[in-house]
Amino acid sequence: MVITFLRTIILYLLIIIGIRLMGKRQVGELEPSELVLALIIADLAAVPMQDLGIPLLAGIVPILTLLSLTMVISMLNLRSIRFRALLCGRPSIVVEDGVIVEHELRRNRFTLDELMEELRLQGVTDLSTIRYAILETNGQLSVLLRAEELPLTPRQMGQQPEDAGLPLPIINDGRIMERNLQARGLSREWLTRQMAEHNITRVQDVFLLSVDEAGGVYFLAKEARSS
Repeated sequence: MVITFLRTIILYLLIIIGIRLMGKRQVGELEPSELVLALIIADLAAVPMQDLGIPLLAGIVPILTLLSLTMVISMLNLRSIRFRALLCGRPSIVVEDGVIVEHELRRNRFTLDELMEELRLQGVTDLSTIRYAILETNGQLSVLLRAEELPLTPRQMGQQPEDAGLPLPIINDGRIMERNLQARGLSREWLTRQMAEHNITRVQDVFLLSVDEAGGVYFLAKEARSS
C-alpha cells in the first residue's frame, strides 16, 4: 500500500511538471501536439500506478522522454515559423466582409452549424456586421466586427476617465498580504482605520480588502461576520 502511494505521488508530480511545461493553457486552448502529449502522458502514468509488477521507471522514462521532446518542439516553434505552421497549422479566415468563405470551412471540416453556434456564443447574430472571423489553430473562433459596429470608447467620445489600475489584495481570507501593503505605501494603522469604518476589529473577520492604484478600496467581510 505504501509503495502504491509513493508511486502515485511521484507520477502525479511528474504529470504536473509536464502540464506546467505546456504553459498556462485551458484544455480547449491546447494545440493538437499538446493535446496528444497530455493524453499519452496520462496513459503512461496510469499503468504503473495500477500495476505494481511494472517497474516505476517504465512509466518515468517515457514521460521524461516526451517532456524533453516537448521542450525541443517548443524551441523549434519559437525559431521557425514554417515548423510551427507544419505542426500546428495556420489560422483560417472563415468569414470575410460578412461573406462566409466556404472552401475554408470545408478545408477545416468546420460545418456551417458549428460556425453559427460559435458566432452566437460571442453575441454575433448578423453576418453583415463581421469584418473577419478567424478560426485559430487551437480551434477557437476570433471575431472582428466592422468599425461602425464596435462600441464607443471614452477616448472616442473625448473623455479621459481615470484609470484605477490593478487592485492588489491587502487582506485575503483573513490574512494580511504584507508585500502588497508595502507596495501600496500603506501602514498597519491605515488598515486598522479601514476595518474600524466597517465595525471590524479582527483581521480574521475580513474576507477581502483590496486597493487599486488610484486609492480605491474594496472591502468585504466574511459571511459569518457580516450576518
